[in-house]
Amino acid sequence: MTTNEGTNQDAAAGRKLPSDPVAIEQVIAERRANLASTIDELAQRTRPKEIARRSAAGAKGQVEAFARTPDGVLRTERLAAVAAAVAVLVTVVALLRRRAGRSR
Repeated sequence: MTTNEGTNQDAAAGRKLPSDPVAIEQVIAERRANLASTIDELAQRTRPKEIARRSAAGAKGQVEAFARTPDGVLRTERLAAVAAAVAVLVTVVALLRRRAGRSR
């Protein structure tokens, strides 16, 4: 035999299984409950709303970390740099649209 079919050994945990039928039923019930809990948790994690919530929370945390110091003080230099970049981008897009409108 290459497997533990003939032995009274729990392969997953390396523990001996009880020989009492009532104790075996209890072990089975515990494992069934554990498996059901694991399946429920996995089902919850894969729901689209939950994925979106975790993504939004992660993005919010990243923005918060970017915009604030660990003390909670605003990082004005970073915010000013982002505002300047947005202003440049808006100006470039406006100029390109204006130029495209003239060439028609």
